[in-house]
Amino acid sequence: MRILFMGTPDFAASMLEALIKGGYDVIGAVSQPDKPKGRGHKLAPTEVKLMAEKYNIPVYQPETLKGDAFKSELDSLDPDMIVVAAYGKILPDYVIDHPRYGCINVHPSMLPRYRGAAPIQRAVINGDVKTAACIMRMDYGLDTGDIILSEETDIGEYETSGELFERMEPICGRLLCEAVERIENGTAEYRKQTGSGVSYAARIEKSEAVIDWSRSSDEISKLICGMNPYPLAMTTYKGANLKIADAVKTDGAGEPGEILGIVKGKGLCVACGKGALFLKNVQFAGSKRMNVEDYARGHEIETGAKLGE
Repeated sequence: MRILFMGTPDFAASMLEALIKGGYDVIGAVSQPDKPKGRGHKLAPTEVKLMAEKYNIPVYQPETLKGDAFKSELDSLDPDMIVVAAYGKILPDYVIDHPRYGCINVHPSMLPRYRGAAPIQRAVINGDVKTAACIMRMDYGLDTGDIILSEETDIGEYETSGELFERMEPICGRLLCEAVERIENGTAEYRKQTGSGVSYAARIEKSEAVIDWSRSSDEISKLICGMNPYPLAMTTYKGANLKIADAVKTDGAGEPGEILGIVKGKGLCVACGKGALFLKNVQFAGSKRMNVEDYARGHEIETGAKLGE
C-alpha cells in the first residue's frame, strides 16, 4: 500500500516514524512550509520534514491546498491511503476523495470530545482524568469521521501537556499501524461518533496562559500543567512577567496571588482563591528558567507582595 503522510510538529513526526518502522511504503510527506524561528528569524524546517529527510522520503510543502493547488502533485503521487496527524490545515474534498483506501487521522482525544487543534492541552487544562488515542476515517467535517480504533489512558494529577504528548506517541503509533493493517486486509470496523458530548479544542492562545489568582489552586494547577511546555502559564511580579512551569497544590490562605513565603524543599507558596500553590520551576523576567529556591538565593522575593498586579 502506497501511503502519503501529512503532518507538521513533533507528534506528527512520531507517527511518520511509526509507519516507516512498521514497514509501510511511505511515498511522501506533506508538511507546513518552513517558518522563521529564533532571534535570527532563520527559516526552520518542520519536525515532519526533518523526519522524512532522515529516511530519504520526498517532502512537499505547499503554501495552500485550496482550490486545486496540490492536485497535480497528488495525482502524480497517486497514494492508496493518506495518513494525517496534526497537519494544521483543513483538507479540501479533492484530497479526502483521492485515495481508494481513504484518509485516516490520528487524533489524541476521546472523540467526540475535543475535536479540533489542541485536544491534549484542553484535556489537561480542564482537569480531565482520562483521554484517548483515536484513529478515525476522515470525512468532510472537523474530526467528525467514524472511529476505527481507540484506546483510553489516564491523565496524571500533575502530568503536563508535553509529558502526555510524549506518553501518547507510542500508543497512537501502535494504533495507527494496526488500523492501516486492518484497512488493507479488509477487517477494519467503523464506529460512528455519538451525537452527545461534542466539544471543540480551539488552538491555544497566549492570552489564555495568564493566571487568574482568584480561581482555585486546583484550576490554576491544571492551567500550569496544560500550558507546559508552551507557552507556559504566566503572571507578573512587581509589574514584570513571571512564567511558571510547574506547581503543587497545598493548604494556605491569603489574598489571591499573595506570596505567603518560601518553604525549603517545597517552593514559593502563593495564595489562590481557594487553597494555595507551591511554585517550583519558574522564569522571572531577565532570568532563565530555574528552581524558585535557587532564584531566591540571589534575588529577594518579597513575602506579602501580590502576583498578577
